Amino acid sequence: MSKKEEKAVEEAVITTETAEEKVEIATNLNISEEVIGIIAGLAASEVEGIAGMQLGFVDGINQILGGNKKYSKGVKIELEGKKVTVDIFVNVRYGVRIPDVAWAAQTAVKNAVENMTGLEVAAVNINVQGIIFDKEEKPKAAEQTDKTEE
Repeated sequence: MSKKEEKAVEEAVITTETAEEKVEIATNLNISEEVIGIIAGLAASEVEGIAGMQLGFVDGINQILGGNKKYSKGVKIELEGKKVTVDIFVNVRYGVRIPDVAWAAQTAVKNAVENMTGLEVAAVNINVQGIIFDKEEKPKAAEQTDKTEE
């Protein structure tokens, strides 16, 4: 065995403890910022009261021209070692209490990123960019009277 192979074997040492079986394997795992952004974006979009993520200018043009839908749109990731700072830009529905929605989004994003990546989330910043008004639906009776008058 070469020295590189011996070192690799030493790094991948499996230790077991008698009281509890603990397996420790040294690995070098790199997670892309794009992957972290997708996880954070999906977690935030599932929160009740969030109408959508804010598109950047270039992302908006790409989506209009038929580009793929980006799940990480409206998410900015800063990765420093094993600590992550997440900035999320959202639109909320009219009538919801914004602090409650922001708190729920922070909690959902923090839990999702930490559970799926093993990284520590230092901060989750929610930036409300706009309010989306739900379309008012006409009562069906009013639609039928409009048609009969014509």
